[in-house]
Amino acid sequence: MTQRHITGSTLGELIRDGEQYLLQAGVSFGHGTTNARDEAAWLVLWSLGLPLDSNLAEQAEDSVSNRPVSLAEQARAATVFEERITTRKPAAYLTHEAWLQGVPFHVDERTIVPRSLIAELIADGSIDPWLSDRTHRVLDLCTGNGSLAVLAALAWPEVQVTGADLSADALEVARINVERHGLGERIALVQGDGLAAAPGVWDLVLCNPPYVNAASMAALPPEYRAEPELALAGGIDGMDFIRQLLQALPEQLAEDGVLVLEIGNEKPFFEAAFPEFPVFWLETSAGDEQVLLVTACSLKAWMGS
Repeated sequence: MTQRHITGSTLGELIRDGEQYLLQAGVSFGHGTTNARDEAAWLVLWSLGLPLDSNLAEQAEDSVSNRPVSLAEQARAATVFEERITTRKPAAYLTHEAWLQGVPFHVDERTIVPRSLIAELIADGSIDPWLSDRTHRVLDLCTGNGSLAVLAALAWPEVQVTGADLSADALEVARINVERHGLGERIALVQGDGLAAAPGVWDLVLCNPPYVNAASMAALPPEYRAEPELALAGGIDGMDFIRQLLQALPEQLAEDGVLVLEIGNEKPFFEAAFPEFPVFWLETSAGDEQVLLVTACSLKAWMGS
């Protein structure tokens, strides 16, 4: 790409140029943004060192849309757009930062870009009715970059959180985020496979596991294939990790404990693998078939049936 693709003389024009270039290139979104306009704004603001929450409404007095941009700034933005398009890496891997529920997190190629819908449920209080004054031990299983562990610690100051992951590389990123938010005394990080990494009795288990089925994995666009396969691929039907989890969990979930589990678009595979399993489906921005909640009582009854 040459700078002629990104030639706007104002910041707003630069974003519009970037938006059109992303659309023409046919890149895929879903790693912090869902459309070309938002991603172009992210890349332009980041490349120019401006706050990502800058006001871009052109009629607003504090808008930065009409701010003039220099040739050097055009060139910086052009370089970022070129890398985004030619590498097909998610934008978060270029900026090394992603935001989840208004909270910033470091991210790089050692972990998937944080986007779990469980973050919404923590932030909006949807999980709170299932908790009590006895909820003290929280496990974030498959913690990745530690974002859910951090959000849980921020939302529930009285709990201790453990973040567990099979990937030692991912845990290095999680450690950066735990330290970034000053939560080292309340979040422990452990490495290992599933619940074997974190034995104990848990009051709340949050889990965004690898659940993408094999056919969907084969059809993923390059942006998703740039992420660690270990964190995405769930086997033929996407349920490999979840089978192990549900088998082991009854002995490690407190009597009034709950599991909050994200399964994305895999509800048909989940219901085929676990017929008549009594769960509560939680409402998210992506609908009410993406994240489920199961109580310890229901889990033990189903496992014993």
